[in-house]
Amino acid sequence: MNVEAIIKTDKKIPLRSRTIIHLMLIHNKVSEQISHALKPFGISIQQFNVLRILRGQQGKPANLSTLNERMVSKMSNTTRLVDKLIKKGYAHRIVCTSNRRKVEITITQEGLKVLSEMDIEMKKSEQELLVNFTDLELEQLNHLFNKF
Repeated sequence: MNVEAIIKTDKKIPLRSRTIIHLMLIHNKVSEQISHALKPFGISIQQFNVLRILRGQQGKPANLSTLNERMVSKMSNTTRLVDKLIKKGYAHRIVCTSNRRKVEITITQEGLKVLSEMDIEMKKSEQELLVNFTDLELEQLNHLFNKF
């Protein structure tokens, strides 16, 4: 289905505008699908992203700056995301006694456990979203996205 049909217009949308609208529609669809997969865990996409970053640290603590740099969606409320993960028991924060501005964040065993369960649901979502693409098409798509 073309963009004009999706947004219910009879006008021919210029190519550049149509491309941007397409990207926005795809972003919305992917976000909805991922949010739906994470909903049973009570986790937002951003919280999921933080947990994956913490797991990627392989036991080494991360600070807020590290999390901000690696976030897929750059945001200024990383502290709030971490606070929510701590409340859920998925992350742990240590404040340096000699320098209170130095904060180290790690993923807990419970965080690792629930993240591995989320990984299963995320893999299903990825397969559903990309079912119509071959590996070659996905390589080509990623190549095109790299031009951004």
